[in-house]
Amino acid sequence: MAVNFIEELQWRGMLHDAMPGTEKYLMETMRAAYVGFDPTADSLHIGNLVPIMLLAHFQRAGHKPFALVGGATGMIGDPSGKSSERNLLDEQTLRHNQEAIKSQLSHFLDFESNIANAAVLVNNYDWMKDFSFLEFIRDVGKHITVNYMMAKDSVKNRISSESTDGMSFTEFTYQLVQGYDFLHLYKEHDCTLQMGGSDQWGNITTGTELIRRIGGGKGYALTCPLITKSDGSKFGKSEGGNVWLDAARTSPYKFYQYWLNTSDEDAEKYIKIFTFLTKEEIDDLVETHKEAPHQRLLQKKLADEITVIVHSKQDLDNAIKASDILFGKSTSADLKGLDEATFLDIFEGVPQAEVSEEVIKNGLDIIGALAEQTGFLKSNGEARRALKENSIAVNKEKVKDGYILTTSELINDQFILLQRGKKNYFVIRVV
Repeated sequence: MAVNFIEELQWRGMLHDAMPGTEKYLMETMRAAYVGFDPTADSLHIGNLVPIMLLAHFQRAGHKPFALVGGATGMIGDPSGKSSERNLLDEQTLRHNQEAIKSQLSHFLDFESNIANAAVLVNNYDWMKDFSFLEFIRDVGKHITVNYMMAKDSVKNRISSESTDGMSFTEFTYQLVQGYDFLHLYKEHDCTLQMGGSDQWGNITTGTELIRRIGGGKGYALTCPLITKSDGSKFGKSEGGNVWLDAARTSPYKFYQYWLNTSDEDAEKYIKIFTFLTKEEIDDLVETHKEAPHQRLLQKKLADEITVIVHSKQDLDNAIKASDILFGKSTSADLKGLDEATFLDIFEGVPQAEVSEEVIKNGLDIIGALAEQTGFLKSNGEARRALKENSIAVNKEKVKDGYILTTSELINDQFILLQRGKKNYFVIRVV
């Protein structure tokens, strides 16, 4: 193969462990590998981005990627690092989630081309749903000893955890079901490599063991590191919870802001993992960034690249426009060009007051808008002083005493943005 997949992962900091011989094996010819995704939601989140990027680099290196939606295993619950079991999904929900996940993966993987290494989406529910319990314990279970399963860290950690009630038999069998997935893909698609996070090593190697004992072949395992943040907080979480890839769950603006707010140390690490920029491009960026870190060049490039991949260039442009609005470099026209969702995202947490549409139609004096009608400022006197200091803006444009607010000021037919100084915002919602 022209591209050394293992070398690519190494310089990007994306390789945690690989079975001996994996690099040589992948350099011989096109191979097939898979990564599993949990379909319990109709969106992936940025915690899934590392395994997604593994598959993307695998395809770019000339190999064939399989994305496995764990319809069956998603119904069980994975003991590795998780403290509770998952909820049972009905098949209709599962199929809906599968299609949504495929749509998101298609931003990174080529499913459509006629190329030999086009990506394939599979769902383990399709081959597990008709597998009877007796067949499974006869054909699969007898090949793996309880001693072997108990030795896995994911099982030991869960059983010894004082905060849980132990581990159910359902969860205990998880590694067997995941192992069987690997065996099935090996037999049906000549898939010889499974990849995942470092916490999946035990489950993956159970699969290689089944391939050896039942399939009479050899499977390979490769894991990537679990991503951490330099300040010790959890990667992929914001104040509102997960940072999702679905724009309806996490807006492109908030998504962009998450990456923009990355520390220097993390940005240098993340830009290798979450973009397709070359080593030379990244090395140049890092050097330029160090010369003027206050310009946050790394963070901006990281946020730009990943927002375009996950969403679109237009979404990135809107996110940048929204950021400019919040930090001062914008006009009233920019503000009025925002859709309602983005406006509310930008000014989330900003104090609000409701004013009737009738009041605005009749014209609302700026003093009343600042004080009596909204409570933004404490008194008419304070409002007059602020106006005299030239520190009041309506929709990002400075106004003076005597200014009248009318319906022409409305953003999305319902908002007016007041501002005192650079950072003191207030939203009037017209009802």
